[in-house]
Amino acid sequence: MAVRQFILAASGAAVLALAGCSDADAPILMHAAAQDRGPDEFSILPTRPLEMPTNLAELPAPNPGGVNRVDPQPRADIARALGGNPAVAVARGTVDGGIVNHASRFGRTENIRDQLAAEDLAFRQNNRGRLLERWFSVNVYHNAYQFMWLDKYAELERWRRAGVRTPTAPPRPE
Repeated sequence: MAVRQFILAASGAAVLALAGCSDADAPILMHAAAQDRGPDEFSILPTRPLEMPTNLAELPAPNPGGVNRVDPQPRADIARALGGNPAVAVARGTVDGGIVNHASRFGRTENIRDQLAAEDLAFRQNNRGRLLERWFSVNVYHNAYQFMWLDKYAELERWRRAGVRTPTAPPRPE
């Protein structure tokens, strides 16, 4: 009877161990699209200070999805600072065609985000970590991507040898 209980316990442990080895389609290292990492720090923009208008009747009608008086409007701010008309600067649109054309002068891939996501997924699946790291859910992000890191001090020296001034570069830690 004890042998039978042992076999049942061992087979149950084996089933649980195999169930624990199941993996989702995409291994999660540390990537920007992770849902559980909190707010996106790049989506938080400073606004102008709130101000009380002298006459509340001058306030525009509420416009859901429209612009707010305290939202940053860099084009209008620049036009205002240079003595131009802010309404004309904002009316041109939000995308500067000259910048887009210059950035894509050597060509561009329309579905670059999908392509990069697929390549990164393939890379992460090939670099999931060793067996025990996978069993104990050890984060292997730094090990997987370490060969891609830029050595900032070697790059700083390269630019200095080329004659570029780098007055704000921090010193190498001792």
